[in-house]
Amino acid sequence: MAKNIFYAQSGGVTAVINASACGVIETARANRRFGKVYAGKNGIIGALREELIDTSKESRSDIAALRHTPSGAFGSCRYKLKSIEESRAQYERLIDVFKAHEIGYFFYNGGGDSQDTAYKVSQLSKIMDYPITCIGIPKTVDNDLPLTDCCPGFGSVAKYVAVSTREAGLDVASMAESSTRVFVLEVMGRHAGWIAAAGGLAKEKRDDPPHIILFPEIAFNKAQFLKKVKEVVTKVGFCVIVASEGAQYADGRFVADAGQKDAFGHTQLGGVAPTLVDMIKSRHGYKCHWSVADYLQRAARHIASATDVEQAYAMGKAAVDFAADGMNAVMPIIVRKKNKPYRWSIGNAPLSKVANMERKMPRSYITRDGFGITGKAREYLSPLIIGEEPPPYRNGLPQYVRLRNELIKKKLQPFSI
Repeated sequence: MAKNIFYAQSGGVTAVINASACGVIETARANRRFGKVYAGKNGIIGALREELIDTSKESRSDIAALRHTPSGAFGSCRYKLKSIEESRAQYERLIDVFKAHEIGYFFYNGGGDSQDTAYKVSQLSKIMDYPITCIGIPKTVDNDLPLTDCCPGFGSVAKYVAVSTREAGLDVASMAESSTRVFVLEVMGRHAGWIAAAGGLAKEKRDDPPHIILFPEIAFNKAQFLKKVKEVVTKVGFCVIVASEGAQYADGRFVADAGQKDAFGHTQLGGVAPTLVDMIKSRHGYKCHWSVADYLQRAARHIASATDVEQAYAMGKAAVDFAADGMNAVMPIIVRKKNKPYRWSIGNAPLSKVANMERKMPRSYITRDGFGITGKAREYLSPLIIGEEPPPYRNGLPQYVRLRNELIKKKLQPFSI
């Protein structure tokens, strides 16, 4: 009898994570090797609580519409499994749920912490003598997973940030003579500056915005930063800054450390943009404005990169194909074959080499002064934002699908997490 699939979404969602879900479900439906695709309600939490969504109840057209729908259609979570030694009960619960619902395949769609969860689950087959095929599916706007050329979700955020930087730059330029002199756009990126770097794609000529980019990889120096702002305003008349939320001092302190931790134990960041604006106002007295892209950058499906959508779908499809071929404990990856024109193929990487690993911006991608991107970075980034694949519109608004998300009947006792 064909075994069922458990698929779940994890971590911060993206404009294209549902495209990966679409790839998984459509590919599995077309292969008789697989039974039903059950989606975890709110990620791995859905498995632990036995809250499994029966995607076979969804129409073909609604599943296809996932390709152009942002966010996580089945709900996501920030919940990291402890080691098997620390919490064996959690893993026994997963096995009980898998057994009860004849699940033989586990697909987890997320970033570094999520791939760690996927790797841990892949070890269950050996440790608890239960056959489970486990495939990780890459997803993160931060673009910081190792081994893959890029991460689904990043290209669309990069496009959003590049477009927003260009448009905001035009706004500031028009007002600078008698009003705003400095604009700061804060973008995501705790330890890796890929998203901030994408803002650099907006610059075509030497004095075009952004004039300053702040990367987590480059130690923040307040004196040098304020000097640079002054130089730019004096020369150009205004200054546009793209700042990564993870900008930090040489001693590792975040410029915007809020003094709290999130569910994964990461430092909560309190807003680098207003912090920078306070510095600039205090030193130079310029009128400043700031904005935080926040959820807007990762939810903006209306301006998604067509390349990103295609790759996200391909990663979901590849996960199912890998499982059908008997592969286990791997993650499909994007392999860059050529820059101009951009060509890529699908490879794979062991989960053991992906879990909890973080890929940062190479120093060669950042200008010598630490405030911009090099031609090498531009060559890498440019293809990832190419193309448009807009959602359908009605009455001037994009039309996104909302699934039924019908839960299957529980067979086990409740479990507390």
